[in-house]
Amino acid sequence: MRVGYVQFKPKFGDKEYNTKRMMELASTLDADVIVFPELANTGYVFKTQEEVNDLAETAEGPTVMAMKDFAKEKGSLLTFGFAERDGDSVYNSAATVTPEGNVYIYRKVHLFNREKLFFESGSEFFTFEWRGVTFGMMICFDWMFPESMRTLALMGAQVILHPANLVLPYCQNAMVTRCLENMVFEVTANRIGTERGLKFTGMSQITAPRGVILHRGTKTTEEAVAVEINPDLAQNKKINDFNDVLADRNPRAYRLG
Repeated sequence: MRVGYVQFKPKFGDKEYNTKRMMELASTLDADVIVFPELANTGYVFKTQEEVNDLAETAEGPTVMAMKDFAKEKGSLLTFGFAERDGDSVYNSAATVTPEGNVYIYRKVHLFNREKLFFESGSEFFTFEWRGVTFGMMICFDWMFPESMRTLALMGAQVILHPANLVLPYCQNAMVTRCLENMVFEVTANRIGTERGLKFTGMSQITAPRGVILHRGTKTTEEAVAVEINPDLAQNKKINDFNDVLADRNPRAYRLG
């Protein structure tokens, strides 16, 4: 299976341009799975709730529908961030669309900084299967909490799809540990550029079990990259003949108080 990412610089508020640019870059990739950044269709630095509300869409909105059609045309699974409106609530969400027409929506559980002013947090992680592989999703700051990827690993995830708008300098290195301690693959798709004074770090990354970095992107360049992986390697959780990163867990010892 070939997995990849699109790293680019969204234009704030220009959903038409951003969606078109996502497709242009993805069209250059030979990949089964492609991950795009967090809030890829809108940009990230919202100043008011009105801006968020104006740009948010439902899970049946134009961006998801356009990407759904593109997934069918390209024959690839696509994961991308968008501002999701559901009734009176707005979420920082990621959609995964498959060539077969399936849509999976994950709502960011761990909101970062001023996101808390504009979005409600999601309440659950989940996995889904596609072409015999089990996938999970998380968004950006979810990486800071080991429970995020561990929960997905315990659910059987082999590949973690991770749209991001990273501004802190830690995530890329932390993914080495996350993929080692859970023995999973992950694709972090970050954005580049500066938006309303906030600078993003780029360096999108594809990481393998045992913490092997398969590819790390540039800090400042738009790019689309894919690598070949064997998802079955994520089924082996053994460190040696005696230790297994999941089977050796001892939840009784983790209680507080």
